[in-house]
Amino acid sequence: MTPHILITFAIIAMMVLLFVSNLVPVAVVALSATLVLYATGILELDEALAGFGDTTVLFIASLFVVSASLDCSGVTAWAGQVLIRYAGESRTRLLVLSTLLVAFLTALIGSGGAVAALLPVLVIVSVRLKRPPAQLMMPLAFASYSGSMLVLTGSLVNVLLSDAASDIGLAPFGFFEMTVIGVPLLAGTVAIVVLFGQRLLPVRTSREMPEDLSHHSRMLTEQYKLFDRVYQFEITAASPYLGTLQAVLESRLERENHPELSFIAIRPRHQNSISWQHSLVEGDRLIMRGEQAAMDAFAEQHGLTPCQETAAKMREALFNNSHGFAEVVLPPRSRLIDETVFPGMITASGDLIILGIQRGGENLGPGETVLAAGDTLLLQGRWEALEEQTRDPNVLVVAAPDMIRRQARPLGTGSVRAVIILAVMVTLLATGAVPRVVAGLAAACAVILSGVLKIERAYRAINWNVLIMVASLIPLSTAMYKTGAAYLIADALVDIVGNASPYALLAALFLLTALIGQLISSTATTLIVIPIAIASAEAVGVSPRTALVTVAVAAAASFLTPIAASASLMVQGPGGYRFGDFWRMGLPLLLWFFLVATFLVPIFWPFKG
Repeated sequence: MTPHILITFAIIAMMVLLFVSNLVPVAVVALSATLVLYATGILELDEALAGFGDTTVLFIASLFVVSASLDCSGVTAWAGQVLIRYAGESRTRLLVLSTLLVAFLTALIGSGGAVAALLPVLVIVSVRLKRPPAQLMMPLAFASYSGSMLVLTGSLVNVLLSDAASDIGLAPFGFFEMTVIGVPLLAGTVAIVVLFGQRLLPVRTSREMPEDLSHHSRMLTEQYKLFDRVYQFEITAASPYLGTLQAVLESRLERENHPELSFIAIRPRHQNSISWQHSLVEGDRLIMRGEQAAMDAFAEQHGLTPCQETAAKMREALFNNSHGFAEVVLPPRSRLIDETVFPGMITASGDLIILGIQRGGENLGPGETVLAAGDTLLLQGRWEALEEQTRDPNVLVVAAPDMIRRQARPLGTGSVRAVIILAVMVTLLATGAVPRVVAGLAAACAVILSGVLKIERAYRAINWNVLIMVASLIPLSTAMYKTGAAYLIADALVDIVGNASPYALLAALFLLTALIGQLISSTATTLIVIPIAIASAEAVGVSPRTALVTVAVAAAASFLTPIAASASLMVQGPGGYRFGDFWRMGLPLLLWFFLVATFLVPIFWPFKG
């Protein structure tokens, strides 16, 4: 065994220990490993940094952006609410529909994104149906691992294995090539969860249950008495307000000394949404608050026609797919303390309006108020503006606007565009019309250029830890080939298997990959095992393609611990799970994946293929 092989093994062992210990960020561990490979002379500088210029890294980054566009536009939350509508109160129907739905979303946007999108919805389902969340959360995560095998982009592991096949002269995996084993894996997962889940999963609740925000808008309108003494008036051709903006209207009210009246918003003609930066034309409507007698006199004086409309329709104008509410509290030492405000006032940013003000739980009325610490304000505006402005350190948001929108108004204005862009990307990937990285980057650019996702949100959507880890670990595979470490492990694996059938090799590869994959991420595991799988397959005359698919199935089987997969970590809190809860449900699933990887994979990818 050469010194370079010993150093490579030492690096891998230290990485695994640091990954498991969580003492150092995974990106730092992976990057340090690359630097050590260069410092010890195992890799040249261009070899050590080759991963950062790899097209796989760019493709993975583009998938994060496309996934965020579906989440941001509310497509995934809408899918979750459809689940509630059709599941009813049946445990079996709820489990089947939720696992199938998360598997389908995982195939499109990956396990982490699918579980993150559906987790709040499923928690709300458990609250409404009075079911222990522990009976629902873990099946959600485990079904996402099965769903990752449905199509090529369901998992980063699949992409890495496809690139590994290309590197050794084989054809890359097709977009739907793994579907033939993804479907049996998913079917077995659903069957095991439905048949044995009730006995294998704990009956436990969690303190981390989120709030049900699906009726948040109605609660706020009632609490702030938003539609008490609120009226709508239509602008006529004789109105002196034609051509003016809301700020002008407010100043006119002040000049005309109407302290008992206030403007809420302008509702443009033929639109079911509001504005306060719209120049008034005939047929527009003014939403105003005040006493009935004063309103009637004001309307007659200024050429306004009263409009009869229900509170539900007025709420729809203020709270819809494009606009919503946010409630904020003024903390001590906020710079807004001692500011003078009033209901109907446009904020300094110009994109929000103050609908109501409370102090000590009591509404302060339509007049001017000097703000004090602890006051709460009800703000209204576009969802994007609410998200941006509520990040101001001078206010504390009561419920995050994006969470309210996802639960109450899931399908946002960009949802159709996001779905179309996703469909085009999937078509390009499935047909191979363009290189995979081109399809991904084009889709990522499209969701930004079409306004579905802002560039700042796109940057935040990219998991930089994953990108750095992948880019840093790609050179590790190169080092294992270059030093001969991969062939040494492969020879040991072949010696253990001996002259047994090729099925024994697949079983050994599965166990090796699955064992490491319970401790560290599937991406890191795959990058370590790829050279071993290829070398051992070549040593016994088995097609490397067969071995790579087996590794893919094993890498997806992170069932026994919650530490190696993000989806398991996501559900641990809401499900109230302990570390030991995972292996009980995970063990039968791991056995099912083992059977598929060992005996079903060779049927579709023959040993001599």
